Amino acid sequence: MDKVKKYKEIVKKLTFEVGKLGTKPDDVLKTQFITDDEHGHYLLYFNGWISETKRTYGCFMHIDVTDEGKVWLQYDGTDLIIAQQLMDKGIAKEDLILGFKAPYKRELMGFPVE
Repeated sequence: MDKVKKYKEIVKKLTFEVGKLGTKPDDVLKTQFITDDEHGHYLLYFNGWISETKRTYGCFMHIDVTDEGKVWLQYDGTDLIIAQQLMDKGIAKEDLILGFKAPYKRELMGFPVE
């Protein structure tokens, strides 16, 4: 299996694992899984009404897999340390780019700048 396909499978599986954590049928906030295997985009969104007058909506995880085999962790709004989970599941650190960190911080943390 080529690296891009493998990385997409890892990311997609993790996206569904994270999205299902704590989700119950009667939850006011619903989790939406947005996956685009063709273009390599994987996102988790939440939305719902938290009161009669207040609606909430937003992204809590966004990962892209490029055609070059780089995994861009664009946003991690969880407390699960998604970068570490990606590496634990087989994403090489040299292929993992922390898009939500400034390039100089990525380098200081030992991750690729791009």
